Amino acid sequence: MEKVLVIGAGGQLGRELVAALRSKYGQEQVIASDIKPWEDSHLDAPYVKLNAMDEKALFEVVNSHEITEIYHLAAILSAKGEMDPLFAWDLNMKSLLNILELGKEHVKKVFWPSSIAVFGPDTPKDQTPQHTLMNPTTVYGISKLAGERWCEYYHQHYGVDVRSLRYPGLIGYKTLPGGGTTDYAVDIYYKAVQQEKFDCFLSENMKLPMMYMDDAVKATLDLMMADAEKLSVRSSYNINAISFSPREIYESIRKHYSNFEVSYTPDYREKIADSWPNSIDDTVARTDWGWKPAFDLEEMSDEIIWHLTDMLESVKSSNEMQRNSDS
Repeated sequence: MEKVLVIGAGGQLGRELVAALRSKYGQEQVIASDIKPWEDSHLDAPYVKLNAMDEKALFEVVNSHEITEIYHLAAILSAKGEMDPLFAWDLNMKSLLNILELGKEHVKKVFWPSSIAVFGPDTPKDQTPQHTLMNPTTVYGISKLAGERWCEYYHQHYGVDVRSLRYPGLIGYKTLPGGGTTDYAVDIYYKAVQQEKFDCFLSENMKLPMMYMDDAVKATLDLMMADAEKLSVRSSYNINAISFSPREIYESIRKHYSNFEVSYTPDYREKIADSWPNSIDDTVARTDWGWKPAFDLEEMSDEIIWHLTDMLESVKSSNEMQRNSDS
């Protein structure tokens, strides 16, 4: 039986990946970890407070819990990374190297996420291929590109079974935005369901690759379950699902909320987004391990709005009950 450690479990992807892994392996077999104390994490036990930059603490957790697989999700994302580039580089790189060192002898498999941020303004914009020119313009992208090279190096030189995906923008409803350039596509649904106007920090026609969280979790688990002999990429796999602009996601939401209003005030994140692809060619992932997304834009909007409406109604009812109880 595998014993899994998820680092950065409190983030948007981490929460849903922990739930999926516990459904697969059992609650006690999956250790959630984050830098916050447990009482502030809003995650179920088993949980450990962990700083992935602390090599000694990381080894002690892996050793004491007999960890066989690590999912290393902790990182400073694109927009936040530009506010403190040196710290973003230190966190993103030091933590990865600590994990890869453990992969040499102490764990059987490692998962580490890369990103479409590894590409740059000179990369082909449409159907960006698996192997292409990569010249990232953000510290986040630079660190992810360097991370890809380290992953491949540790696999080639030390036999580390490390696997990775170049995630596009990930969209879910269970957690609030976390500092990514594509996070407008999370926030816009919250504003629509709460019947508030939304001001988008990207221009209306800025098209980017995106993916619903369910597809991202499925892709991650499928890759980790794939036969190692079938994997031709040990840097990071391109994966693709849907590409759309803020205008297109707005139109899909208006089918549910006809009075929903959006304005556009592009900021520094517009330049970041403009350096990324419009769409991704993921032929290699489809060929190697059978990757295929399940959600298009309309299906994603239907799903998120249904869940968000239910979730926010539950919160409202809970708050009303608490107020009545207090009075």
